[in-house]
Amino acid sequence: MHNARVPDANHEEWITLQTTAGWRDVSDRSRLCLLGDDRAAFLHGQVTNDIKALAEHTGCYAAIVSAKGKMESDLFVYRLADELLLDFEPGLTGAVITRLENFIIAEDVEVADAAPHFSQLTLQGPAAGAVLAALGLPTPGEPLAVEKTGNEIFVINQPRLGTCGFDLFVPVAEVDAIKAQLEVHAPECGKAAFEKARVLATIPRFGVDFDESNLAPEAGIEARAISYAKGCYIGQEIIARIRTYGKVNRILRGLRLDQPVAEGTELMLGDKEVGQLTSVTTEPNSALAIVHRDAAEVGTELKAGIANATVASLPFEAIAL
Repeated sequence: MHNARVPDANHEEWITLQTTAGWRDVSDRSRLCLLGDDRAAFLHGQVTNDIKALAEHTGCYAAIVSAKGKMESDLFVYRLADELLLDFEPGLTGAVITRLENFIIAEDVEVADAAPHFSQLTLQGPAAGAVLAALGLPTPGEPLAVEKTGNEIFVINQPRLGTCGFDLFVPVAEVDAIKAQLEVHAPECGKAAFEKARVLATIPRFGVDFDESNLAPEAGIEARAISYAKGCYIGQEIIARIRTYGKVNRILRGLRLDQPVAEGTELMLGDKEVGQLTSVTTEPNSALAIVHRDAAEVGTELKAGIANATVASLPFEAIAL
């Protein structure tokens, strides 16, 4: 007789995120506003994507890199009527403010922390649009498009987990009321379920799957985050040279595992270490890792501790629920 699988709350919440919708408070994320007449031109010279090309109420994904092309942060940039809104990983507010202010010379630019004024919620899953409609909130149709409501809520089309999704930037005084309304139509889901969905959607996170030791093209974000037509920015010369003359030595890959193993487990190709697991999940056993290019071809068989690991195509194939 086969033993029935013991229900796992994280797995059940993950199924919710894949089939209906769930929400989470992500106000620990960093949020900045750039103000001043020169804000777009200034930020254009600081990040890897084309800020000048953004129409009002649209956004893009980008990276801040060092003069040597190494990652300092990834971020989403939204062009609002009178400001640029920056959304990025928790704990980096001070570092990003310092980086930006170091390059403000005579430009009319002010960097302000938006976190004390706006909370951030995310609603993810194929039914996310229907949930917002039930709350009387807009559902911007294009990825990273922004709509503002009459009560100062910014709704952003932000599919964080590979399906459908929206972020809500809500005035701090209003966030409890919005949470209560969301709870009527969709459950709150925990961080573990969101992380499982992220890994299975093969979406890397700065500070987890890649960091300051990585060149931007190594991180699996090149197609989304880098414009090769925009002109100069800090680190542009190095990144352009990589594209023109060579290849990176490491690259983000997904792996299928035949049993669970821990994050940080070394990946071995024979007796050669070729990387380590950065994000892992179960059901199915899967992981993300930045691996040496010698081991990056789809189908390559590796060892991850006691587990066998196979390099998979990205994104992972759909999983039967």
